[in-house]
Amino acid sequence: MRSLPRARDLARLVRAPAALSVPGDVLAGAAAARLPLRPELLGMVASSVCLYWAGMALNDYADRGLDAVERPERPIPSGAVTPAEARAVAGALTAAGLGLAALARGRRGLATAVPLAGVVWAYDLALKPTPAAAAAMAAARALNVLGGAGPGGLRRALPAAATVGVHTGMVTRLSRYEVSGAPPAVPRQALAVTAAVGAAVLVRGHRRPPRDRALAAALTALYAYGGSAAQLTAARAPSAPHVRRAVAAGIHALIPLQAALTATAGRGTAGAALACALPWARRLGRKVSPT
Repeated sequence: MRSLPRARDLARLVRAPAALSVPGDVLAGAAAARLPLRPELLGMVASSVCLYWAGMALNDYADRGLDAVERPERPIPSGAVTPAEARAVAGALTAAGLGLAALARGRRGLATAVPLAGVVWAYDLALKPTPAAAAAMAAARALNVLGGAGPGGLRRALPAAATVGVHTGMVTRLSRYEVSGAPPAVPRQALAVTAAVGAAVLVRGHRRPPRDRALAAALTALYAYGGSAAQLTAARAPSAPHVRRAVAAGIHALIPLQAALTATAGRGTAGAALACALPWARRLGRKVSPT
């Protein structure tokens, strides 16, 4: 009789530490919508984390054939987790994510959680190998931000959601070259997107009080440096290892980006607190790859 997967193997399956990049989406959305930091936001954060982990498990389930050739060390091709177990984990986490959203906000929570779950499953099972892949992942992250805003704050949160979505689309496009290496133009385009996203955040924060404006500028600089340093290396030598490092850096750069967006919305203290997760994400990312 086969034993159940070990906790470490399940953590690798769902890229557990990468979920540290998720709470900031919800908090940035709530800040943009000018919502108070109520306990219901914790429920939406937990919902988003569950759906993120579901997407990672489903990703490995869908890619199990390709991973057997390109990444045999991953949980499914290595035999640590069976395809059926990965599929069950994805289903259970999706159900948990939807349930938590309903508990947190009822129908208002499901208004963004259900579309997010749909995008996650569509991406992994159908859209990933298509030109629509980057747009689908961008939409998923944007929906995370809008989930924090709630139905009443969607209009105010749209710029923040679009900013996070653009960054995510760029990282997703770059990730397609993690195994083969990239054409030099792709990491160069990623550099341009990082610069444009950083500039957009600074423009949004220019009317804020000096303290929030200074903090947002510092967090934006942290975002730009964290992403662009690895992208520049990949642009100079776009080999697979350099591209993988650029993708991981792009995932981690979401945290200071979310923090900067939160600060530009007038929540400087919350933005600074969010940024404190970055060292932990990088440290844990050395143990469990976020890609």
